Amino acid sequence: MQDKNTTKSTFFQLLKPILPLELWQKISKKVESVDKYVKKLKTVQLVQLVINAEMKQYSSLAQISNSLSEDEFAKAIHLESISTSQISRRFREMPTEVTGIIHKSIVQTLGLKLGFNTIRKSIGRLYLIDASTITLCLSQYLWADFRDTKSGVKLHQRIRFAGDSIPDAATITVARKSDKSQLEYLIVEDEDALNVFDRGYLHYKQFDSYCGKGIRFVTRLKNNACVEVLRELEVTEEIIIEGDLIIRLGKGKNRMEHDLRLVITKDSEGKAVMILTNDFNITAEEISVIYRYRWQIELFFKWIKQHLTIKHLFGKSQAAVVNQLFLALITYCLMMLIKYRSDYQGSLLDIQRLLMTCLYEPFTSFVQKLHRKGKTTKGRQRHDSERVYEETLNQLNSGEMDNLFYSVEIL
Repeated sequence: MQDKNTTKSTFFQLLKPILPLELWQKISKKVESVDKYVKKLKTVQLVQLVINAEMKQYSSLAQISNSLSEDEFAKAIHLESISTSQISRRFREMPTEVTGIIHKSIVQTLGLKLGFNTIRKSIGRLYLIDASTITLCLSQYLWADFRDTKSGVKLHQRIRFAGDSIPDAATITVARKSDKSQLEYLIVEDEDALNVFDRGYLHYKQFDSYCGKGIRFVTRLKNNACVEVLRELEVTEEIIIEGDLIIRLGKGKNRMEHDLRLVITKDSEGKAVMILTNDFNITAEEISVIYRYRWQIELFFKWIKQHLTIKHLFGKSQAAVVNQLFLALITYCLMMLIKYRSDYQGSLLDIQRLLMTCLYEPFTSFVQKLHRKGKTTKGRQRHDSERVYEETLNQLNSGEMDNLFYSVEIL
């Protein structure tokens, strides 16, 4: 049982979405082995330990174990002490379905909080899809097939973007798997959903299937693609659009059955950017802006990399890697919920930093301090897509964002 002081604390309010009895009853029904024969360090305690470690950027099991020397934390999760070996064993043995169910639950909660806001009604809900490889030591991660000299996993992520980036769904595969092999697991089929992904997902048969089902997408066309121009659409001179074309991709047996739309624009360096879509209703300018929103997923993973524990893995087994990455995303989502509950317009980093210093204070006190700290001008709160695009492009060109990290669901 939680006493009144505990339930009023910021720590409890942060973790409240993952503590309901109904959630753990659901986990117990789907994962029969959870907490079976466990006398110490129940799964809910392990999850809280790792979430605390993610938020505070611990890099080792020893730091997680030592965190219980903080009396308020030990009291909050009802655990006085635990050894590193016990944490390692429980983390390795915890079924990945557990963190998968928690992740899905917290994402649904965030979705309800976010509501049905869209960037524009004509565009609909925007989903960004991308993938990246994390290289690993071959001798320690033999299960992660990649190259002769190294191991690796590839993380395939979908986020919902509506001003803030919300991790929505994901899969993890060995690094040899192609990006497009996972697109069917991440694509959103709702009529008001618009899926945005890069040219690594080019797949003519899948595109034909999406056109037939009414699944909307925006992507970038490869330079060597076989394109047949059917007709040109009128382009307004006031906007920076080089061309707006109706095309057909492929040739021979690989020729697509459906027409697509090709919008040609320019990047910040004046180079041509060819954007492909099956949406014929939105304007060419909107298509150009929509594709630039794809950079938000790069910024999202850069934030995860810098401010949560992802570079330092707590285990070497497949399950341990999956569980840690899921818990990193769960931590991100929990902080986003605190941001929405606090009606805070500043950065998520402000939330994280204040959480670490006010974690056991009353939640009302935390909110007051947050708003005192977060006084900014309205101009700084606006999202400037052009600036975001150019900054991210410069970071990519300089090699600052070579290793971006994604959420996971084992296949």
